[in-house]
Amino acid sequence: MDNIYLYMLIALTILAVADIVVGVSNDAINFLNSAIGSKALSLRTIMIVASLGIFIGAVYSSGLMEVARKGIFVPAQFSFHEIMLIFMTVMITDILLLDFFNTLGLPTSTTVSIVFNLLGAAVIMAIIKVGASDTQTFADLGTYINTKKAIEIISGILLSVVIAFSIGAIVQWFSRLIFTFHYNEKIKNFGGVFGGLALTAILYFIFMKGLKGTPYYSDMKGIIEGNELYIILGGFAIFTLLSFVFQKITQKSILLIVIAVGTFGLALAFSGNDLVNFIGVPMAAYHSYEAWSVSGIAATEFTMGVLDKKMPAEPFLLFIAGGIMVITLWFSKKAKTVAETEISLSRQSETHEKFKPNLLSRSIVKGTTALSNALTAIIPKSTQEKVNASFQKPDSTIITKDQSIDAPAFDMIRASVNLMVAGVLISIATTMKLPLSTTYVTFMVAMGTSLADRAWGAESAVYRVAGVLNVIGGWFLTALGAFTGAGIVVFLINWHPAVMTPILLLLTVILLVRNYLSHKRKSSLSKGEDSLKSAESSSVQGVIHESATNIANVVKRGNKIYSNAINGLAKQDLSSLKKNQKQITKLSLEVDELRDNIFYFIKNLDESSIGASNFYINILGYLQDMTQSLEYISKTSHKHVNNNHKKLKFNQIKELKEVDEAIEQLFFDIKNAFDSRSFEQIGNIISREENVASIVSDKIQKQVERTRKEESSPKNTTLYFGLLLETKDLLKATMNLLEEYHNAHDASVEPAKIPDNTIISTELLEEE
Repeated sequence: MDNIYLYMLIALTILAVADIVVGVSNDAINFLNSAIGSKALSLRTIMIVASLGIFIGAVYSSGLMEVARKGIFVPAQFSFHEIMLIFMTVMITDILLLDFFNTLGLPTSTTVSIVFNLLGAAVIMAIIKVGASDTQTFADLGTYINTKKAIEIISGILLSVVIAFSIGAIVQWFSRLIFTFHYNEKIKNFGGVFGGLALTAILYFIFMKGLKGTPYYSDMKGIIEGNELYIILGGFAIFTLLSFVFQKITQKSILLIVIAVGTFGLALAFSGNDLVNFIGVPMAAYHSYEAWSVSGIAATEFTMGVLDKKMPAEPFLLFIAGGIMVITLWFSKKAKTVAETEISLSRQSETHEKFKPNLLSRSIVKGTTALSNALTAIIPKSTQEKVNASFQKPDSTIITKDQSIDAPAFDMIRASVNLMVAGVLISIATTMKLPLSTTYVTFMVAMGTSLADRAWGAESAVYRVAGVLNVIGGWFLTALGAFTGAGIVVFLINWHPAVMTPILLLLTVILLVRNYLSHKRKSSLSKGEDSLKSAESSSVQGVIHESATNIANVVKRGNKIYSNAINGLAKQDLSSLKKNQKQITKLSLEVDELRDNIFYFIKNLDESSIGASNFYINILGYLQDMTQSLEYISKTSHKHVNNNHKKLKFNQIKELKEVDEAIEQLFFDIKNAFDSRSFEQIGNIISREENVASIVSDKIQKQVERTRKEESSPKNTTLYFGLLLETKDLLKATMNLLEEYHNAHDASVEPAKIPDNTIISTELLEEE
């Protein structure tokens, strides 16, 4: 039995490595996003700077290791056996929870995860002990949990959300008011002062304040304490001078240095604050095992009061952990997925919004808009004009949403403020020995600066607010999931440690591997060759060429969706019908994205090609009509089978198959015509519409006769008529689309026949 604790210690060591990997994958956004979003530095430079910060910050973690040992529970109330079960539980649950959020691409808090894992495991273990005792009641639970410290940590984390958002918004508002969006000239004149202030704030709080958490502070204590004001003033003077010199010599903005130093500092603050979340528990387990192994007392009898004593951290282990963090930073694919969420929510320009608006986000936007209007009525108009002038964005070329993804998400002023404010707040918490959530701070600072920078305009506010609410909701889910999950796992392990521990470890490995493979598969799937692409050409020829590609892809995918619906209905295959619904939903969303891009398409057209907009708009309208028909067919087929209604009769299925074959051949020919740009074939295809339409009409008539004579199922009749009528609508939309191209082709041969709403050049056809 004694050997089980050694095995647990080995398992905890391995779990610590895994926890660092999943933890860094989630928290990389904390120190990378500002630099990546502004594109001020190359990605390679950003990664090198952040890696150095992580290595140096590893030594700052020693002061926070106390949290894992005695910050949440009272160790003297638990035996070594119980403590080891708690620690094993915490690591298993923490890894699975963080990996789950990483796979979803949502940033969550490693601090909240570890705190609530410790709390959940300790509370359930305490309940088990109280239940087994004849002298204790549930009122005695308070003796097991460090309630005061736990409340202090939890309230500090929640308070940090409000403080980070508010301070980020205030600092960014004043920074923008001073420098405006046209900041290049002002940075040349006043950048030295801004650089001196930013660099002094970052370096003082990170290096001077952060040193208090390390064993090396005693050597510098006499120099630092009592001289803080002189250090700040001296640092400001030196950094201001260096900033002016840098700008004069290099002719580059000091903001580049601020962003580089800020990234370094934030990475250092992250490492100093969050390393405890990954290795604090395994290190506490090692110290516990060390104390118990020389005691000669049974594991169930040896109480862990030894954890109340301050124990030195092992610098060598801290640097190994730092090294693993750096390797993960460079190679983690999930870190990039999580980073996309914060950057998209803080992007200055319009982009593809990741989140859908909800009732709460709409209410918040409406409420803040009403408040803003009320304040506007109070503030003098002259003051409003001066403020608005500072927030006037520079005129720039209209770019599409796709192009905006590759452009900087925000400028260097905002990136500098993000890094400076977040680094300072986290470092203050580190010196106070509070395991502040770096995710909460950096995310809310970024959201506060975005709001102050008016990045959440009328076009994007409901989406951005919904995204923030989703992320914050995920944080509460983290706390609830960690507490509940840890409670369940510790109960299972305590039931039979020798059996449940290896089972749970094996389950952890299986889930991690499955999530890794799933994420890898999704990441490797670039946009398929059949995906729809927005028209970006500024000429008629280009628009026709790009539209032909989209039409061929819609027809190809629509043909498959229609056939799958009929086949799934014939076989009563609910699984395939459900997959088919996902396919048509995806296609509909892609067509909607094309329509959303019309504004940018029209803005980018040449003056001589404005007429192409009518052609493009008509084409998108017909494509949407086609997808709506396919969506109805797929939805009603799935609903019929899912509700367990009567299966269609043999004759009905046979007739639907005949319709499917006619549609399949028609769509196949349409696809080939557009793939080869053989628009002269369109006329022949249009002439076949009557044949296909007559097949559908014939089936409708037969069903009418069946209904009068033999049909006994109202649901079957409704479904059958619905499918055939929607098929007629699908055919109509398809033929309207073909006629649009057919008219364009005729116009290219006889210019006099050009329709009023269509402009086309013969050059493209001659090239073909």
